[in-house]
Amino acid sequence: MSDAATLILGDASYRFPILEGTEGERAIDIRTLRAKSGCITLDPGYANTGSCESAITFIDGERGILRYRGIPIEQFEQAPNFVEVAWLLIFGHLPSPQEYEAFAADLTACANLDEGMKHHFEGFPRSAPPMAILSAMINALSCFHPELFELEDADRFRVAAARLISKIRTIAAYAYRHSRGLPYIYPHPELRYVPNFLHMMFSQPYAQHVCDPVVRDAVNLVLLLHADHEQNCSTSTVRMVGSSQANLFASCAAGVCALWGPLHGGANVAVLEMLEQIHHGHLSPEEYVRLAKDKDSKVRLMGFGHRVYKSFDPRARMLANVAERLLPQLGVRDPLLQIARRLEEIALEDPYFVERKLYPNVDFYSGIILRAIGIPTNMFTVMFAIGRLPGWIAHWWEQAQTSGNKIARPRQIYVGPLETDRVPLSERGELGTA
Repeated sequence: MSDAATLILGDASYRFPILEGTEGERAIDIRTLRAKSGCITLDPGYANTGSCESAITFIDGERGILRYRGIPIEQFEQAPNFVEVAWLLIFGHLPSPQEYEAFAADLTACANLDEGMKHHFEGFPRSAPPMAILSAMINALSCFHPELFELEDADRFRVAAARLISKIRTIAAYAYRHSRGLPYIYPHPELRYVPNFLHMMFSQPYAQHVCDPVVRDAVNLVLLLHADHEQNCSTSTVRMVGSSQANLFASCAAGVCALWGPLHGGANVAVLEMLEQIHHGHLSPEEYVRLAKDKDSKVRLMGFGHRVYKSFDPRARMLANVAERLLPQLGVRDPLLQIARRLEEIALEDPYFVERKLYPNVDFYSGIILRAIGIPTNMFTVMFAIGRLPGWIAHWWEQAQTSGNKIARPRQIYVGPLETDRVPLSERGELGTA
């Protein structure tokens, strides 16, 4: 294969090197394109544009592959441990027993919020979206830890990472309880990551919530399956904000805002709303699929298809298995699970969906699992953010440690008016002048 690509513009030609990743992905390095030719590339949505080189996560959408630091995601299914995966993503290797215990101890020790932060929750109306609170409180968190603004060495970065990963669940739990008018529950010093989060969510004074091991494993799996997913919208946002040398807290708060969008973190909410619409509307899955295929209908089959995956999303397979096991063990008979299973069966056999490579994605089953555990719908995207935080931190640090970084500054193709003169206010018509 050629190690360079040639671009021909009129009578001139330009050569650009071809880079190859460890998994064989190839990219034309166009860093010098504008300097050489005066042209830029136009790629709305950046579907064909690589913004960085990264060693964190590998995805092969055609083959349905997802690997964290080279480890297939399926290998975490039997013993799901979100804390272990967080360490792996951030620090680049599986933790030793000593590293794991020290990190877990840091997460427990850092779980409390400064008492002053509790007053910030009171400033939000009870109807405030939890994602708005989460973003604001992560930003506010930096004010209480100014010593972590500058992360110049790995030790200080590890402290900052532990504080963020630990405190995000406390912020999330407090946001939930504030919305319900419930007293805040302090973190328990003897509980691990997921049981401690559920304790802060669901315990009552003098009545501690006891986390079922089945629920613990299910939540661990949901979180770790969301922990990183390459250069998605929110991760790219964290990197872009971080490229200005904004601190870790500010960068991750921006990631929360990006994740808040219904096309990103809110997709599993849309799936649950679709399943409830089918159930309460007394539609059969077959009827709903027929409407989804009608181009004149506004009905859409949510939870199918993915920007990257062109075969089955490996995370969806794992969550489908969890849903099948979890609900019966909790004694939950959710008709939405049966509807979801039937929709999946129909879509996987229907040429319309097969030809378009529309397979179930991670959002298709995650909402059913969270609903069975008792997580309210408006907290679904918050759960996504808790899971995705280690990936954001890993990418922020990887970028900060890469030499030669520049502030992110995309170009544009201007399509506005040509140069024109300003018309004095007294001479403009009733509708003004552009």
